[in-house]
Amino acid sequence: MHRKIGQKILLLFISFVFVFTILPMTSMAAPSGTATQNCWGSGGQLEIQLSGCSGYKNITVVAEFSGKLDSATGWGFDSYAISGNQVTAKCSSTGQNSWGFDNKVGIQVTGSDVKSAKLISVSGDGESGKVNETQATATATESTKPSSTETAQNPDPARNTKGVEGDDWLTTEGSHIVDKDGKEVWLTGCNWFGYNTGTNLFDGVWNCNLKDSLKSIADRGFNVLRVPMSSELLLQWKKGEYPRANYNNAYNTELNSMNSLEIFDYVLALCEQNGMKVIIDIHTVKTDASGHNHPVWYRDDMTVDDFVASLSWLAERYKNNDTIIGYDLKNEPHGKAAEDPHAIWNNSSDPNNWKKVAERAGNAVLDKNPHALIIIEGIQIYPKDIKTNNFVSKDDDNDYYNTWWGANLMAVKDYPIDFGSAERNKQIVYSPHDYGPRVYEQPWFKSGFTYESLYKDAWHDFWLYIAEDDIAPIFVGEWGGFMEGDNLKWMEYFRQLIAEKHLHHTFWCFNANSGDTGGLVKDDFKTWDEEKYNFVKAVLWQTDEGKFIGLDHAVPLGVNGIALGEYDGVIITPAPVKPKPNTWSEDSIEEPTEETIGATCGGVVYEDDSNSDLASLMIRKASTVLVVVVIIAVVLIGGIVALMIILKKRFDARKAGEQVVPLDPNELEAANIVTNEANVAETGTKPDDAQEEN
Repeated sequence: MHRKIGQKILLLFISFVFVFTILPMTSMAAPSGTATQNCWGSGGQLEIQLSGCSGYKNITVVAEFSGKLDSATGWGFDSYAISGNQVTAKCSSTGQNSWGFDNKVGIQVTGSDVKSAKLISVSGDGESGKVNETQATATATESTKPSSTETAQNPDPARNTKGVEGDDWLTTEGSHIVDKDGKEVWLTGCNWFGYNTGTNLFDGVWNCNLKDSLKSIADRGFNVLRVPMSSELLLQWKKGEYPRANYNNAYNTELNSMNSLEIFDYVLALCEQNGMKVIIDIHTVKTDASGHNHPVWYRDDMTVDDFVASLSWLAERYKNNDTIIGYDLKNEPHGKAAEDPHAIWNNSSDPNNWKKVAERAGNAVLDKNPHALIIIEGIQIYPKDIKTNNFVSKDDDNDYYNTWWGANLMAVKDYPIDFGSAERNKQIVYSPHDYGPRVYEQPWFKSGFTYESLYKDAWHDFWLYIAEDDIAPIFVGEWGGFMEGDNLKWMEYFRQLIAEKHLHHTFWCFNANSGDTGGLVKDDFKTWDEEKYNFVKAVLWQTDEGKFIGLDHAVPLGVNGIALGEYDGVIITPAPVKPKPNTWSEDSIEEPTEETIGATCGGVVYEDDSNSDLASLMIRKASTVLVVVVIIAVVLIGGIVALMIILKKRFDARKAGEQVVPLDPNELEAANIVTNEANVAETGTKPDDAQEEN
């Protein structure tokens, strides 16, 4: 009897243990992950999409990198530990990075000879007692066609492709970018990548609210957002395919009814609502976080025709939406002469001739939207003697000038981009990228550097001459980095260059997950790095009162800015046409003047001088002389009349036999003043006792 009771109690105990311990463990999916690597020698990054993590208390990820590791950090984890070539990253369901469960996280390292990375394992332990918020609210399903239904709980801007049509398109005058009225503008923005990596949205929306983040960028004064994208994604959208956007469904419930293209339309609407413009950057041909390492704009499975078609489709879709003001045709074409393939720039018909393809792609965009700015990056190398070596030599060390990927624009002086008409060529903007020694130790960093040495070795001959010689505007599409050591020193010098030359720029980047530069926000994609932001803020377009100046004529830039329509700009004298030899004296032509407002790039209005000729100059000069003569005559006549009145009074008094009335001292002084003013008008000088201090 007792034995049977004991057996029953033991059976109940085993059942209890199984139900409350073993069964929950077996019911949870085993955690796993897929990884994408990006390594650059002095560091590396492994981006990991986690899955099956919900329900565990802790998640542990082990990754392995080649080379020597000095430090490890990342996003989505609470801790990072190095052991040899491996990094162990841990995250708790109760910690601040619990959002990383079943989301895209990352591990990044610094070191030497880091050329590869791989995911070793993903494991979980314990029980959280709750399901990850993202999984619990992931009710969105992919649409097969665009929807016009608005499901957001809070009022949001309408999602469409047109926006408020019309008045914000930009063009150029020499090295200046100007609006429709000729008012100079200053593009000062930042980058936010993700549409190129496979996220199919901005990276980081897996832990932040899209609407709030875009608003915060505008509120902090960035008037343009450069958006890296892939040609592959654009072509998928063109075909009606909508790869799933990776984001936190709990934080972004308004996105749950949209496909990835609809979300992009929504992004543009949010930018428009906050007075912020957009520049599209074809960052990669294929959708790939490391795709920018491919040197050219075509691959085995992506032709030049595909590349051009992706830009043409996008320009057609948004041709009436001036939220998108420009297209950066291709990010960082590059490659050395000894590498295959590599980008060149000349007058050839070679498939790797970037000039030829840039002209074709730019015209494809302008065919759809003649108002868009066409932003053209450089290449990596250029021959030291283009006449004897038209990209034939393979000797990189001796026969070529070499710089950052996409930053070599030496070819512009020999083979400038030509879209076929003066009107179209006014949409051209050239664009280098520049970085500090933390990204790569270029030769000009190795033996110490100054502002002057960088100007000579790294900037002027490669691309700055384009702006200084008034050939075209310069837009620095990427610059930035970690604020430490020599890298900070370079950042300070480059910021000085931007301020002094009023260079257009977009800082790299908003993202926390940029391995070799860091971002404007920290790992949670919500908390701003105030030190870095304040550093960049110094070269954001502002009024003297500290109001940020937007590029939308009607909508103010965030809560701390003004609309472009509220900014008057400054008028400058149109430059006169040069006279023909021996027909006009250059000394007789007044020099044009330009007013600027401090270091905040005051607006300047440029007027068309096509009708300015010698006859109009002579008429203006004759008009000026006539005005001066009239003024002198009026002053002299006034003086004569005053003297006649005084003399008449004395004559009348004497005639009546009365005692001569002496001149009133006040009248005498008034007469002297009138006479002196007449002398000034006639001679252009004052009496010694009336000279003003300078």
